[in-house]
Amino acid sequence: MVIKVFLASSSGSTAIKKKQQDVVGFLEALKVDYTQLDIACNEENRMWMRQNVPEEKKPANGIPLPPQIFNEEGYCGDYDTFFDAKEDNSVYAFLGLPPPPGSKEAEQADKAHIVENGNHADENLDDSIEVPEEERNGDAHVEEEQAEEADEEGGEGGEEEEAEEEAADGEAADEETAGDEAPAEAEEEAVEETDEAQAEEEEQEEEDLQSEEEEELRQLEVDSRDTLYLALAFLSSSCLFSVTLVAILLLSLLPPSISSITSVVLYAGC
Repeated sequence: MVIKVFLASSSGSTAIKKKQQDVVGFLEALKVDYTQLDIACNEENRMWMRQNVPEEKKPANGIPLPPQIFNEEGYCGDYDTFFDAKEDNSVYAFLGLPPPPGSKEAEQADKAHIVENGNHADENLDDSIEVPEEERNGDAHVEEEQAEEADEEGGEGGEEEEAEEEAADGEAADEETAGDEAPAEAEEEAVEETDEAQAEEEEQEEEDLQSEEEEELRQLEVDSRDTLYLALAFLSSSCLFSVTLVAILLLSLLPPSISSITSVVLYAGC
């Protein structure tokens, strides 16, 4: 069986070119043997395609557009039906080819076959079941009555057994409750210990923060004191320089004899 794909090599429609590439690329990916038949350069291919597309598959104008896919002489479909088959993993069924082993389509076919065979097996099993002869003769009804009488006789013993079972269940429930209370108490103690540990950690953190703040304040005081000492030293040196400058100016205004004596006194004072 040969798959025939009718294409238009010189189509001016971008949509048609894209659809043709999609069909050809997918068939090549599946390694399906196919033949491309050009309807743009071969009038016979064009006429054959138009004549063999079913009337119900043709558009309103009666002229089918490529790509059109055939299996030998049988019509498979156009791009839209090919795309639907691709989405449903049924391309081989669309092309009329058996799916290769291991493909998704083959697995789906196997599952469908198993389900179908299972249903038939159930039907055959139902048909093969025969009604026992005793039931047909009415003996089964007699056996049921005898079984009911035996159940009534053993009813009293069954009630005692049920009472014993209920008592045992009650004891087991009490043990389970006691067992549940013990882990609950242990959990509460563990939670309390955790809360105490967290509280101690928070107190320790607060003490560390206070000590850090006190250290920072102490450092600020030391820095402020040093800055004050430097300022005072600077002011004192500035004042001394100013007094010396004024004295020099005054000496320049006095007579030489007096200025020499005054200079000696100032140098001695400095």
